[in-house]
Amino acid sequence: MKRSAWNYLPLAAVATLLAAPPTQAADLAISAPNWPSGQATANILKVGIEKDFGLQVEVKPMGTMNSFVGLEAGSVDIQPEIWRPNFDELVKKYVDGKGAVTLAGKHVSAWQGLCATPAAAATFKSVADLGDPEKTKVLDTDGDGRGEIWIGAPTWLSTGIERVRAKSYGYDKNLNLVEVEEDVAMAAVDAAVATDQPMVFYCYAPHHVFQLHEIERLEEPAHDPAKWQLVSAQDPLWITKSSATTAWDAGHFQIGYATAFAKKRPEVAQFLEKVDFTPEEVTQMSYALGVERQEPLDYARKWVEQNAARVEGWGKP
Repeated sequence: MKRSAWNYLPLAAVATLLAAPPTQAADLAISAPNWPSGQATANILKVGIEKDFGLQVEVKPMGTMNSFVGLEAGSVDIQPEIWRPNFDELVKKYVDGKGAVTLAGKHVSAWQGLCATPAAAATFKSVADLGDPEKTKVLDTDGDGRGEIWIGAPTWLSTGIERVRAKSYGYDKNLNLVEVEEDVAMAAVDAAVATDQPMVFYCYAPHHVFQLHEIERLEEPAHDPAKWQLVSAQDPLWITKSSATTAWDAGHFQIGYATAFAKKRPEVAQFLEKVDFTPEEVTQMSYALGVERQEPLDYARKWVEQNAARVEGWGKP
């Protein structure tokens, strides 16, 4: 007879398990994206809300698309970093169209583009240089004769747009467009700098990479909205049908929360409206999690303790 796993537990242990109280259901849920500052922010909000309001907060690792769906459905209450213009299509649908999501008024300024390590910066000054196959040979790391360029993590909305930009500028013809998680890409940047190897990659700020290395941003034509024609990502051929032949527009990111949740918990919504991180603080968050490998929740607890009066002020009417 097959024995149950319970048969192998000491009787005292079984009694303890049976007597344990059920896990308390969370009062609200925060979506945690898969980049360092977003994970830090999600957990800082968790710790701050629990401290100020005595609520049980769950942090859920979740992709951007699923996060917006959850905000509408009620399974998610807060998204800590909504990047613009990256998420503009989702904002148009869920904020402007359905009114299911509300954007907090304060935001953090940001930018994104293409960057080069010191060894690459000698050859690549502008995005036009990426169109020269003779130059991009130096970016070849696997011996296939074509260089590689990291364009972002597979689930990032910016990654699809970087594919559009590569096609529009034309450097997709002689460069392999690499999609891997950010921690893998940043490890590759560290290795390239340490060994004086050229590497070009998608970059954004605030980010800790600019604290670690002397990274150069490639020059591009100034952003022109008339030259950014992005078809809806709902179209399976959207990358082929879209074009973008200038730099990204100036960006920023802000907290988003479910409109229905704000009606149920107006005091928490008011808290979110007061959260005011600086670009320098976001860079420090990115460094702590991405370089020092601090656990997001541990980091958040220390951050809230060190900024106790400020966090308390967010919770005051």
